Amino acid sequence: MSLPMQQPLAYIPSPSQGVVHLGPLPLRGYALMIILGVIAAVWLGERRWTARGGAAGTVVDVAVWAVPFGLVGGRLYHVITDYQLYFGKNWHPVGALEVWNGGLGIWGAIAAGALGAYIACRRRGISLRVFADAAAPGIALAQALGRWGNWFNQELYGRPSTLPWAVKIDPAHRPANTPDIGTYHPTFLYESLWCVGVALLVIWAEKRFRLAYGRTFALYVAAYTVGRAWIEWLRVDSAHHILGLRLNDWTSLIVFLGAVAYLYVYRDRTTIPEGAVGTPAEETETEASAATAEESSAAAAEAPEGAGTPGSPGDEPETPQDKPSDEDETAGETEVPSEPVKAGSNDADAGEIPVRDELESNGADAGGPGEVPAPEVEPAEAGPSGADSGEVPVREVHDEPVEVESNGADAGGPGDVPVREVHDEAVEVEPNGAGTADAGEPGDTAEPEAPGEPGGTDHGKDGGREKASTGGEPGERTS
Repeated sequence: MSLPMQQPLAYIPSPSQGVVHLGPLPLRGYALMIILGVIAAVWLGERRWTARGGAAGTVVDVAVWAVPFGLVGGRLYHVITDYQLYFGKNWHPVGALEVWNGGLGIWGAIAAGALGAYIACRRRGISLRVFADAAAPGIALAQALGRWGNWFNQELYGRPSTLPWAVKIDPAHRPANTPDIGTYHPTFLYESLWCVGVALLVIWAEKRFRLAYGRTFALYVAAYTVGRAWIEWLRVDSAHHILGLRLNDWTSLIVFLGAVAYLYVYRDRTTIPEGAVGTPAEETETEASAATAEESSAAAAEAPEGAGTPGSPGDEPETPQDKPSDEDETAGETEVPSEPVKAGSNDADAGEIPVRDELESNGADAGGPGEVPAPEVEPAEAGPSGADSGEVPVREVHDEPVEVESNGADAGGPGDVPVREVHDEAVEVEPNGAGTADAGEPGDTAEPEAPGEPGGTDHGKDGGREKASTGGEPGERTS
């Protein structure tokens, strides 16, 4: 008659149920721990991948392929190796699809997950081996979290134990041969702690021994299988045995030998091959900036010349001084070319102003209106006109017409001839009483109506417009 085991003084309690209902939505502890493990693996893998120069977001993209493949592969491995649970005398094939009840084989998950990762890496043009090195510690961390799903389901525990960290199992989940024993080795906890140690070992050894080209991942596999071997030896759940060893022990041994062989064959690989991480993040940003600059240059080349350019002709608002006066509107207009010529003056020594090559006369000759050709000379400053000692002030306004108004300076006194000069447009010259030209003597000035008033302007009935006698008839002359 066997005595029941002594109740331990302390133990790890198990959850009363493995599912919590949030309204109609069931939240299962096993699924929650799997999800947390995936998040941890992606977070750590992303940090390690970008540290190698890889583009951000690559680990997430690969996980989209690797995680579903891994779940399917892990479930298939479990169903195949424990087929008696679903296709034995207790025929229950639908149970093979009930993943939430537990049952994911790590070997099938890693193998199928690696296939999904290979597809994703090939699509992005990166090396699977280099990616596996970056992801290895994260995978170990995901396993450490995922193992706590077995605690929620009260499964995969070890032999009976009275240790203070033994886990208490409810009678409904105890082995058939030990229904009266309530505490067992928490093998899920052992494996969880072992996986955390593996993750730290891999990170340290990679820096210490400059592991690369898949050797970091191989070290993770070798270290995990060592721990899995002795943990598997403690477990009491049903399993197939070969030569006295559980099936998972044989699998661990084979995988361990393969990982060690890989570490030896590629022992000299200490650097990441060129181009293994695809296009580095820095180059991607540089190419994007260059493309943006090219698009901006192309848009600027296609834009109309001068459009939107400050200071271009036609963009400046019209100012009051640019508007023609009432006298300018009534006076005759003469277009001025870009080359300055000597204008006709009221005296032989008149100053020079820029006008066009040809000046239209409104009756300079006795016979009637005609054209007075103007000689082409270099521009010079305005000088005194005959007996006049006055200067010709010039006001420059860019890109507007030049207009010269004579204020009636007579031959006997100084008179100012204000000139408003604007480049590249017409010059309008309006005599406001500069004198009258006698018939047959062009160039002679007539006496002003108000002699003795230098610089005066006579605004008579004709609006300040002087009349020149040509054959006894008044006429106008532009200079």
